[in-house]
Amino acid sequence: MTEQMPSLAEMDRVLPFQVDRLDVRGRVVHLKDSVSSIIQRHDYPDAVNRLLAEAIALTTLLGSSLKFEGKLILQVQSQGAVNMLVVDFQAPDAIRAYVRFDEEALAALIAKGETKPEQLLGEGHLVMTIDQGQYMNRYQGVVVLDGKSLEEAADSYFLQSEQLPTRVRLAATEMVSRQEGENPRSEWLVGGLLVQYLPHSSQDIPHRDLHPGDHPDPDMQGILHVTEADAWRECEALVSTLTDQELTDPAVSAETLLYRLFHENGPRVFDATPVVDQCTCSRERISAMMSNFSDEELEDLLVDGKIEVTCEFCSTRYEFDPQEKKGASGA
Repeated sequence: MTEQMPSLAEMDRVLPFQVDRLDVRGRVVHLKDSVSSIIQRHDYPDAVNRLLAEAIALTTLLGSSLKFEGKLILQVQSQGAVNMLVVDFQAPDAIRAYVRFDEEALAALIAKGETKPEQLLGEGHLVMTIDQGQYMNRYQGVVVLDGKSLEEAADSYFLQSEQLPTRVRLAATEMVSRQEGENPRSEWLVGGLLVQYLPHSSQDIPHRDLHPGDHPDPDMQGILHVTEADAWRECEALVSTLTDQELTDPAVSAETLLYRLFHENGPRVFDATPVVDQCTCSRERISAMMSNFSDEELEDLLVDGKIEVTCEFCSTRYEFDPQEKKGASGA
C-alpha cells in the first residue's frame, strides 16, 4: 500500500483494513455531511454535539461490520447531564441519532469547564443491541459507565463480549466557515479507528482466571488476563501515536491515515461503505404504533384538535385525525 493524495470527497464512509503481519483487522470512519445534518437538525449545545458525534462514529464502526440486514443500536442511560443518548445504525449504511439532557445540569458543567464526553455522561450504562429482524433473537451487551469515555467503554465491551484485545479512537471537531455576505456555516468532522487483535495461537487468546472457590474476591472475579503478543503491543504503540487532529483532518484520507500508522507492516484495505443520514420513520409506522395506544394516551397527543407525533431522531412531525384513531386499539 502506497500513500495516496488525500481527497476531501472521501468522507462519510467506512474503510475496512487488515494488517497481516500484526494479526489485526479494523475499520476507519470519516463523517462530515451525515453527522453535520443530524447535529444541525437537533441544534444541541456544542458540548452535546461533540459527544453525539463521537457516539455516531462509534456506532458506525460497530454497525458497519454487520453481515445481514439488521441494525445496531447504541444506547446510553446515565445519571449525568446527558441522561439518554441513542444512535441507530441500519445496515448497510443508514445512521440516525438523538440526545436527551438536563439543561440546568448541563449549564452547570459548562460553567465549570467540565465538557468532556465522560463528564457529561457520568455514571450509568452503555447498551449495545444487535437486532437481526422480527424472527431472530436480539443480542445485547452492557458496559458500566463509571467515568469511562466512549473509547474506554468500547474497549471494555469487546473484551467482555468477544474476549479479544481492541483499541478504539474517536475524535470530533467543529469547523466554521464564512462566505462574504452570508451567515457563518458550521460543519462537524468526525473520525474513528477500531483495531482488533486476531491471534493465530491459542496461547495468545485472552482467558479468565480460575474460579476463586467458596470465597471469591468480588474485586477480582471475572477479570480478564490477556497474554499479549509482541504484535499487539506494537499495534497499540502505533495507535497511541494517532492524534485527534489527524483523525479529523479533512486533508488526511483513511488510506493516508493507515499508511502513516502501518506502512512498515503492509496494511491491506477493502471496499469502503458509504454512510448516510437516514431515518426509518414513516407515517405508516407511526400509525401502526399508535394502534396500541388507549384513547386516553391518544388524547395526550392532541394539539389544536390534531394528534401530533414528532420523531425524536429526525424531528419529522406527523399529524393524524383523532376520529380516525379513536377506538382503533379497542381500549
